[in-house]
Amino acid sequence: QVQLVESGGGLVQAGGSLRLSCAASGTIFSPNNMGWYRQAQGKQRELVATKSSSGITKYADSVKGRFTVSRDNAKNTAYLQMNSLKPEDTAVYYCRILDIRNTYWGQGTQVTVSS
Repeated sequence: QVQLVESGGGLVQAGGSLRLSCAASGTIFSPNNMGWYRQAQGKQRELVATKSSSGITKYADSVKGRFTVSRDNAKNTAYLQMNSLKPEDTAVYYCRILDIRNTYWGQGTQVTVSS
């Protein structure tokens, strides 16, 4: 059974930075896709950034140039470096891993950006 543990959320002022981590335990099959989604209060969950096991990245237009998704395959860990944060980035951020067998979600970590 794969479990995801997220860390790194918190409160930051606009213009600041945070780095989220998502550590996966268990067996993850390849090929796979690791990434981040977010859900702001009253809104639907949306894609933030993903990176496949082949290195292909995808970003939401709203975060391009500010956020960077990366992964350490040896550690089964995904990261999201968030720079130049804006109040509209405030949301619960969820890690997701999609492999050839299943989709796994983390419990979510709150990111709050104050103006």
